[in-house]
Amino acid sequence: MGRSRPGDGPSTPATVALDRAGVPYVRHAYAHDPAASSYGLEAAAALGVQPARVFKTLLVDTGRGLAVGIVAVDGQLDLKAMAAALSVKSVTMAQRADAERSSGYVLGGISPVGQRRSLPTVLDDTAYGFPTIYVSGGRRGFDIELSPVDLETQTRATRARIGRPS
Repeated sequence: MGRSRPGDGPSTPATVALDRAGVPYVRHAYAHDPAASSYGLEAAAALGVQPARVFKTLLVDTGRGLAVGIVAVDGQLDLKAMAAALSVKSVTMAQRADAERSSGYVLGGISPVGQRRSLPTVLDDTAYGFPTIYVSGGRRGFDIELSPVDLETQTRATRARIGRPS
């Protein structure tokens, strides 16, 4: 996987951050269908990738602030496991407006990379079963492919089992 070129897709805070850090990644743009019921499953189908390799970025409220959970699109975030990984009593899903304001991205296009604020982040350990994974590139219809280790490094993520089957 070589360094991505700006012409390969849009420039977003995520791609700017990865380019600045010299992290190798691949840009994948696809035609987003506004009627899609699941942004992540839409991405997997459009890119021809198994859903277990495509990860969604979810923001949670810990009661003391927001945090980021990154799980496969074919599963769900286990809120109890997320709370345990963050060493807090409980978490709830963040309100849409809070997630968008904090991250700087719109729902369905929230990237774990290049967010406005650095938040505690947990990456589901199933990501490490693949050489590369796909996450939102910061826009609907745009994913970036990178190694889970590089994603962990760039987001200063903790590795934990936070996903569960749907």
